[in-house]
Amino acid sequence: IYWMDFSLNVITMLALSLVIGLLVDDTIVEVENIDRHLKKGASPVKAAMDAATEIGLAVVATTMTLVAVFLPTAFMGGIPGLIFKQFGWTAVVAVLASLVVARLITPMLCARFLKSHGTSESQPGRIMSAYLRFAALALKYRFTTSLGAAIFFFASLVGLSVLPQDFVPSSDYARTSISIELAPGTPIEATRRLAEDVRLQTVNIPEIRQVFTTVGASSGGGMSSRGGGGFSSGDVRKATLSVMLSPVSERSRSQMEIENELRKRLRDLPGARFTVGYGSTGEKLQLNLTSDDPQALDRTARAVMTELQAVPGLGNITSSASLLRPEIFIKPDFARAAELGVTAAAIGETLLVATSGDYESSLAKLNLPERQVDIRVQLPYAARSDLSTISQLRVPGSRGLVPLSAVADVSIGSGPAQITRYDRARNIQIDAELGGVPLGEVARIVDELPALKDLPPGVRKLDIGDAERMKEMFANFGLAMLTGIVCVFMVLVLLFKDFMQPITILAALPLSIGGAVLALLIANSSFSMPATIGLLMLMGITTKNSILLVDYAVMAIRDHGMSETDALLDACRKRARPIVMTTLAMAAGMLPVALGLDADTSFRAPMGIVVIGGLITSTVLSLVVVPVVFTYVYRAAGKLKGVFGTSAAAAGHHDVAAPQPR
Repeated sequence: IYWMDFSLNVITMLALSLVIGLLVDDTIVEVENIDRHLKKGASPVKAAMDAATEIGLAVVATTMTLVAVFLPTAFMGGIPGLIFKQFGWTAVVAVLASLVVARLITPMLCARFLKSHGTSESQPGRIMSAYLRFAALALKYRFTTSLGAAIFFFASLVGLSVLPQDFVPSSDYARTSISIELAPGTPIEATRRLAEDVRLQTVNIPEIRQVFTTVGASSGGGMSSRGGGGFSSGDVRKATLSVMLSPVSERSRSQMEIENELRKRLRDLPGARFTVGYGSTGEKLQLNLTSDDPQALDRTARAVMTELQAVPGLGNITSSASLLRPEIFIKPDFARAAELGVTAAAIGETLLVATSGDYESSLAKLNLPERQVDIRVQLPYAARSDLSTISQLRVPGSRGLVPLSAVADVSIGSGPAQITRYDRARNIQIDAELGGVPLGEVARIVDELPALKDLPPGVRKLDIGDAERMKEMFANFGLAMLTGIVCVFMVLVLLFKDFMQPITILAALPLSIGGAVLALLIANSSFSMPATIGLLMLMGITTKNSILLVDYAVMAIRDHGMSETDALLDACRKRARPIVMTTLAMAAGMLPVALGLDADTSFRAPMGIVVIGGLITSTVLSLVVVPVVFTYVYRAAGKLKGVFGTSAAAAGHHDVAAPQPR
């Protein structure tokens, strides 16, 4: 973290917390293998040396596969890439450090502190004996086992398709807000009364501890033409209520449920726009429309809002289209103004002083004990809204002061309080509060809205917002996973000098999907960014388990002359325990995250759920299915050798034990 100029932040801490279980895996495998040699009567030093040599390739291979899985996340593009650059590099460096410890320090410590346990290897217990019998049956009925694994995989894909999709799960911060916007021109007294009515709606909600009300929001002001300074004034038609909730551990309802109740209570209050919540990522859907035709844009936005209001489960639907405010329109008569020597600048400056106010450095100031306050000169509020008073304003000309009505037409109308643009075209953003509905489901519904499927000419939908970022994230993670699989295959080929057996190792990857999907369904959780991170971790963990099995089976066939079946059963007997131990270590490390024992684990909990669910199924199934896949690959390599000659030996087949027909 230090040398790569990262900081100890949420992302790097997330990476470290997720790889805690992985960091002990290599050490567990080393210690278990040394302990097995000690039980055979070897001295501690000899056991450490023999076991480290025997397991060395497998340990290096498992770590390199983790590097191949995590490293692509550091090179993802878009917004997810900015987030996960530090995640990927932190995880990679951590697992490489664990490899150094496992290969250099662990054998030395075992040789120093462990003692020999006897002269013969212990017999397998009842659980191990039952597993070996089941593995033998799976090898005997290979087709049935393969068919069952295939059915499980396709059922997993079906389950994945029905899972709700989200970008980021909504968080429970134990606080929320209520934003109120009234029509332009509303006096502060009316805003204060409505804010008090809203506060009274929160009184009898038991989970609400405190409510703070702020009336008036800062807004940009004008620029003084003579004083040279800018100013800002309060927008008195807006108010914000900050709502403090009781801690998560002291209430049964989530923040989202409380916000939904607030929306229902405020729905019947007329004359204002209400927004409940801070509008953080994952809490609302943003829909952006743009056009050079303001009338067509406004009509389309209203039609979309009407259709969105009919979508069940959504909260308030708001638009960035400004409410109309009363305005006084001044249209200069340039011909008459030229006759009287009145310029447009003079008209504008007169109106600025009368309506917004102005001050000069030479004007009197209010003297306070420690400072001076400029005195702003402007018409009273009643006069600023009176058409006859505005018409009689005196404008300087070449022949003296003339009334404004003599050089301009003065009328009252209405117009937008503000105009927003995107890429120099008028833009309207429509926000839909999700209210607990998954973002992916709402995005699919929005794409099918008639008003959006048949946009008028000149109006287009912009691909910005959480829904688009979610699509970008899934695309980037899919590319990262595909890149990771290719990198894992290349690493395994280089380490094993074999093109066929890496296929056996990668065959366990689909088996982890089913457990992850089932765990998400049971936990009623959506498939979101943290869930994809958990799925990425599963790729590395599942591959590690397969490597331990395949590595020993290949070694038993090559070095000890065992038959295919005997080598696989011996690998199951000697490698099942470290596989289960590493799985339990990883599951134990993720259990507090999955259970949500922290104040708010809404972001991290899906990772733990996916990892634990996928570990259970992938471990159980890989201990049975991987040996079966090994036989298919091994025999296919034998046939390739028969067709292409000895060059196929590098494809995974060894002469010491010919495949037995089954």
